[in-house]
Amino acid sequence: MSLSVKTFNLGVLATNCYLIFNKEEAIVIDPGGEPTEIIKFLEKNNLTLTLILNTHLHFDHIQGNAKLSKLTGAPIFASQKDAYLLESELGLGGFMDFPSTELFEFKDLRPGEVEVLNTKCKVLATPGHSPGSLSFYFPELKAVFVGDLIFFRSVGRTDFPGGDLEILKKSVEESIFTLPSDTIIYPGHGEPTVVKEEKIHNPFFIGYNYLS
Repeated sequence: MSLSVKTFNLGVLATNCYLIFNKEEAIVIDPGGEPTEIIKFLEKNNLTLTLILNTHLHFDHIQGNAKLSKLTGAPIFASQKDAYLLESELGLGGFMDFPSTELFEFKDLRPGEVEVLNTKCKVLATPGHSPGSLSFYFPELKAVFVGDLIFFRSVGRTDFPGGDLEILKKSVEESIFTLPSDTIIYPGHGEPTVVKEEKIHNPFFIGYNYLS
């Protein structure tokens, strides 16, 4: 059963929220704002939302979690290593005129292979932007959803509490750059890119052996 991807730009920081779906079911990654557009799309296409995944728990990736889960019944999954963020402004929002995050419960998601939408998904531990950052690799889509780990010619911020640039770079090199070279990278902000292109052109990885 083939999969499709639809991108919604949600919230005050225009976070990329990804809806992955087949003919009957859907999952969502990082609903970072008001989820009305998502609900309309699900209803229009007769889709059942079965899962809400978070790459990490910074406020701009989670502010649609509570409402979307209440409206659809879909459970929320994230890494427990990021739970501390929900006790700070980084998760709760509310600072610098940013909206506040409605509280929600989530289930711990650990690295490994899971089955969603009748296909395989590899949950990858990719810390650096936050301690619990996860990436989701779908071999069928030839795509990986990375949150704020890596962007087109850049990487995620590491100056927040819990961030670490060297750990982030190691995550990219060991978990993303080892994927097939034609794998599409879907980031938390901005346009998609491709593994091979970032190996060669991303300035944070000058000297990386991209031929390996």
